[in-house]
Amino acid sequence: MTDNKHRETIGRKPLPETAHEEMMKFERKENEFRKKDREERASELHLPLNEIKIH
Repeated sequence: MTDNKHRETIGRKPLPETAHEEMMKFERKENEFRKKDREERASELHLPLNEIKIH
């Protein structure tokens, strides 16, 4: 049983590194979603989004 557990952990990244990568992926997708949502709402309201500075 020890051999199986040892084999399963070989090649895996440390948990903090994996968690950080997953969080970065999530944040990237969330930012893209928010940007798209802002653009859609601005177009519905006929707002000049490119003239408004977004931080």
